[in-house]
Amino acid sequence: MAYSKILRRLREEKTNYRRRSSMLRGRRDFITVKISNENCQVQIHKPELTGDKVIASAHSRFLLKKGWNGSRKNIPAAYLTGYLAGKKAQIKGVKDAILYSGTDRYTQRMAAALKGILDAGMQIPADPEALPAEERIKGEHLKVKNDVDKVKSLIDSEVKSA
Repeated sequence: MAYSKILRRLREEKTNYRRRSSMLRGRRDFITVKISNENCQVQIHKPELTGDKVIASAHSRFLLKKGWNGSRKNIPAAYLTGYLAGKKAQIKGVKDAILYSGTDRYTQRMAAALKGILDAGMQIPADPEALPAEERIKGEHLKVKNDVDKVKSLIDSEVKSA
């Protein structure tokens, strides 16, 4: 019986190499959304031979500076983090990308971040039925209410001045 070496990232269930290979063959920029226990992070990457290069990145801790109260990993916070990442990517000249979830499941928070990137003006192939409803993005289902439109306008004004 022969020994077959299993790649470390495959063994640790961090990388789905079949999905990554098909994504890289498309030669398009890609978006990753990571939701941790407290925060949400959205990054836009450009694949290169030496490794993936981060073009634009946004973290939900940014929302604290804009007067955000409550959770930084809920659907409205993920939407605003995606919106900020999309605006930063547009400044750097990125027009379209695809969503790469890797080994993570596609959740409503991931969909909210994707909707934020779409609303920022980027072209991403996505089914509108897979995106959360507008009342969930506004946070009407939450106990702690935040003004999503106010924070969104603050992001717009900050991006224009930069």
